[in-house]
Amino acid sequence: MNNLVIGLACLLLTVAVLVFIFGVRLTPSDSAPHRTLLDQLMDRRDAIYENLRDLRFEYRAGKFSQQDYEETKQSLEIEAARVLAEMDSLTGGVPTPATRQAASEKGHRS
Repeated sequence: MNNLVIGLACLLLTVAVLVFIFGVRLTPSDSAPHRTLLDQLMDRRDAIYENLRDLRFEYRAGKFSQQDYEETKQSLEIEAARVLAEMDSLTGGVPTPATRQAASEKGHRS
């Protein structure tokens, strides 16, 4: 009887280990690299620039008054300056490859 209990305990332990090993599945977030604060700031910067482009387009289409356009534009520019300053403080003022690319693309569009 004692050997039967020990055998059953070993079998249950083996089953539990196999379920744990083969039953645990990784989610995409487990294998995705963790985003740094600089990555998050660059995404925010890009979103602000896109919002400024959209704002300009909608103002030209007549969806905003001059005053609303100026206020919203100023608010976005202040937020962009804050994000850029934070990026500079993280990088020590050294441009990142993404910053250099964005600056060169901006120069080509002008």
